[in-house]
Amino acid sequence: MADLPAFIAIIPARAASTRLPGKMLADIGGEPMVVRVARQAQASGAARVLVATDDAAIRDAVRAHGFESLLTRADHPTGTDRLAEACDALELDDTQLVVNVQGDEPLIDPALIAQVAHTLDRHAAAAIATAAHPIDTAEELFNPNFVKVVCGADGHALYFSRAPIPWARDALAAGERVCAPGLPAMRHIGLYAYRVGFLRRFPSLPQGRLEKWESLEQLRALEHGYAIQVHVTPQAPAPGVDTQADLELVRRLVAERS
Repeated sequence: MADLPAFIAIIPARAASTRLPGKMLADIGGEPMVVRVARQAQASGAARVLVATDDAAIRDAVRAHGFESLLTRADHPTGTDRLAEACDALELDDTQLVVNVQGDEPLIDPALIAQVAHTLDRHAAAAIATAAHPIDTAEELFNPNFVKVVCGADGHALYFSRAPIPWARDALAAGERVCAPGLPAMRHIGLYAYRVGFLRRFPSLPQGRLEKWESLEQLRALEHGYAIQVHVTPQAPAPGVDTQADLELVRRLVAERS
């Protein structure tokens, strides 16, 4: 990407996982999953790639594969809080751009990481940049595990929800679950770029009421008046890993690519 801003990719990787314990070190094609994520982040053009973890085994595995890793506290309620600690430990300047790359996304597109960083760099009024892609099926629209986002004309997020938004009143009047043709529905992609100054403020922001109801951390920023710029990409991202079935699917995809 032309004129790519300097940014750091930080991968928060906690050891605990309710649905798939130990997944950060799960083998995928001969490498731990978190190492594969680091390789994708490295390919994005990031000036630096760091894994921030609460587990010595994860730290040691990452370092054994030639990547930088930092041991952080185990009591962070969110990955964003873990990033904030990492930024302080690294003594980063408040203006530095940091991209939060989830540790369970071993197939994430490096170009998307770069695009989210570029989006934040180009929009000085935004505290955060993230990504989304168009929804064209009722299954995605009505699935509460697929987070939806609606944006204003300026590309700023207006709201994130597990509910089907926007609501197609006429198309849904009969009670049938459909995705109306042309509906500007978008599925949120959990990839974020921040300025370090905002990351340092985030842990002190009180949890928002909407955040509690939806269980969506990004709503805290909106509830406190911070702008989130959304980069729209035409394609859905490759699958992440939440369950054993997800892990087997990603293993098959990696084997096919090899």
